[in-house]
Amino acid sequence: MKECSIDDEKMDEIYRQIGRNVAKYRKQKGLTQLELSLAINHKSVGTISMAEIYHNKKHFNIKHLVKISDVLDINICKFFT
Repeated sequence: MKECSIDDEKMDEIYRQIGRNVAKYRKQKGLTQLELSLAINHKSVGTISMAEIYHNKKHFNIKHLVKISDVLDINICKFFT
């Protein structure tokens, strides 16, 4: 079996790309960060705003991405490309 060798720098770039994609699709749907945050049952916009730009290594988790993909009506895989 091949060992996975994704280093921290590569993971940082993956999280940044996911954040950029969430922002892109959110804007395409015409939603603000606050509207998206409320739609996924968050009381504050902080999670969305910080994770979209990967500020202080804050990133979306799988639960966030599942909820966001449902709200935006897109396949979750689009966040990873």
